[in-house]
Amino acid sequence: MNTPELIEDYLIDRNEGMKNVITWFLNQVMQQEALNQIQALPYERTNQRKARRNGIRKRSLKTLHGKIILDKPQFWEVPFRTQVFDRYSRVEKSLRIAVAESYLQGVSTRKVQEVVSKFGLENISASEVSRIAKDLDEKVKEFLERPIEGEIDYLFLDASYFKVRSQGRYKN
Repeated sequence: MNTPELIEDYLIDRNEGMKNVITWFLNQVMQQEALNQIQALPYERTNQRKARRNGIRKRSLKTLHGKIILDKPQFWEVPFRTQVFDRYSRVEKSLRIAVAESYLQGVSTRKVQEVVSKFGLENISASEVSRIAKDLDEKVKEFLERPIEGEIDYLFLDASYFKVRSQGRYKN
């Protein structure tokens, strides 16, 4: 797609046009990442080439504007890595954040469907919500169990002080 077509799509239907713009842009990002990773253009013969291309693979991604289909580059010798989405992830990071925030606020996995539908995504499953929550639990556990390294210049403590009455007298 070229720029005038993208603009025309957006003017006709804003949501569909935005999906097309996002799809086009993310495909361009992945092509640039592929170029950076193998250090050669398609069909280019150089000594710096790290891998050979193996076409593309269609990959769906749920975004705030709905489900889009991306063209993920494939390589023969090494796996393709991208910052567009996490490995095995089918949900955009902003949706993951919304689901995680809902989870932290105590919203049930079933009710998260209603929260996500406000973003225009109608079919996120309860199992997907559970997977996102599990990822969040793992990251929190990792954070809490990490070693404290280096010097700590300031240490703030918080405590509660209660007077206890024992045998008719308050004790400190």
